[in-house]
Amino acid sequence: MGRIFKERTSVDEALKRFLEKISPLRKTEEISLEFCTGRVLAESVVSGRNVPHYRRAAMDGYAVRASDTLGASPANPVLLQLSDRVEEGSAFWVHTGTAMPESSDAVVVVEDTVTTGDIVEVKAQVYPNRNVAQVGEDIKKSDLIFEAGHFLRPCDAAVLASMGIDRVKVFQKPVVAVIPTGDELVSREKIVDVPPPGMVLETNGLMTDLYVEKWGGTSRYMGIVPDNPESIKKAVEANLDADMILLSGGTSVGIRDHAPEVVASLGELLVHGIAVSPGKPTALGIVDNIPVVCLPGYPVAGLVALYFFVRPGIRRLASVQNPPELVLKRRLVAKISSKIGYVNFIRVVFEGDRVRPLTGAKAGALSSVAKADGFVLVPENVEGYEEGDEVDVFLIE
Repeated sequence: MGRIFKERTSVDEALKRFLEKISPLRKTEEISLEFCTGRVLAESVVSGRNVPHYRRAAMDGYAVRASDTLGASPANPVLLQLSDRVEEGSAFWVHTGTAMPESSDAVVVVEDTVTTGDIVEVKAQVYPNRNVAQVGEDIKKSDLIFEAGHFLRPCDAAVLASMGIDRVKVFQKPVVAVIPTGDELVSREKIVDVPPPGMVLETNGLMTDLYVEKWGGTSRYMGIVPDNPESIKKAVEANLDADMILLSGGTSVGIRDHAPEVVASLGELLVHGIAVSPGKPTALGIVDNIPVVCLPGYPVAGLVALYFFVRPGIRRLASVQNPPELVLKRRLVAKISSKIGYVNFIRVVFEGDRVRPLTGAKAGALSSVAKADGFVLVPENVEGYEEGDEVDVFLIE
């Protein structure tokens, strides 16, 4: 048809336009702590109790009155009577976490004692409250523990459990419709042999589905839609109850590429053609206030679009504040060449404490991502990096 991209938008500008159209979801649900990891609190959490709620031993040893250990040393041990309670001149064995006897105010660690029969030799002086966890030492009643919007981790669940909380109110996960398109696609469920020439197994949808779940969404993985504008339109309209729609394939400018035009006909096409390599054919739009991403059919280009636009889009919907990216500093084993005017997504593998770019890895070679340990992003105004240059390496999730 001779169609071309009317413009090429920078990655930053495309993402800005896209995120400006996305509003965080406000629907909430209550879930048990066993399933709270990766969810976002919808309300603040205030402690209803002290943690610990009793004075407890912080070490294995003997509960004593600190005043009974004055002057104790290896050369001049103090002798105390082993007892089932603590009073003047006596000691009581405690494990870490044991409730402290009423009249005791310190614990002598077992390493600083020698016990013979019912006599305890104390070889170190202790002071009041030594090796004792006080009531509310960890958390005090009425403390603000987490604010609404906090991203929950396993360690957070343990803190909540320590306060006697077993359920929390969180924002619901965004529902993301994943719609693979293409006349050449064959469902993995409907074929047991190698597809005939010209046909390929549908795998981009699978990859997209799994990343949606990994990044905090609930994926609605749809069946294959043919390269037909009316069919794509119906598939989009059937999923307008979702919180985001992802169309995989049909985003370029060929005669079978209809996804961006369908989005434009149903709503607003924000961007089509992005200065990223691979991933230029990516399109972003809005239909009935639902964000839509048209992912390129080439697998690596589709992956780039997932990282650059779908991941931040899901996080915006789910009220996940942008977590710090794990970035490793490494030096290059070999030169990286890149295309000026585009952000270049370069797959790399670790070689000791350095990284090597994968050569000859085209946008259609998804196996190159599986072989890679991470990727380097070369800015659009940089013409590659030289051997020995230090670069930022992002790990592939």
